Amino acid sequence: MLLGRRWGRCNPGRCAFLLVLALLLDAVGLVLLLLGILASLDYWDFLVYTGALILAFSLLFWISWYSLNIEEPLEKLDF
Repeated sequence: MLLGRRWGRCNPGRCAFLLVLALLLDAVGLVLLLLGILASLDYWDFLVYTGALILAFSLLFWISWYSLNIEEPLEKLDF
């Protein structure tokens, strides 16, 4: 047991929508990036750049999901 929790438990947190959106953008970006690299297409550069931009954009959702899931007790906050 790690900090009183079971190992097999998965908790997406309060913002599950942001987590799903980040995972979806990661999958789409990776597919486009690999398709542009591995397929012999005339527009490979468009796929590579678009995939890389989508992966970079997904970082915003990962940061938002992580930031909104931080839990701090009100006693520790300085007002």
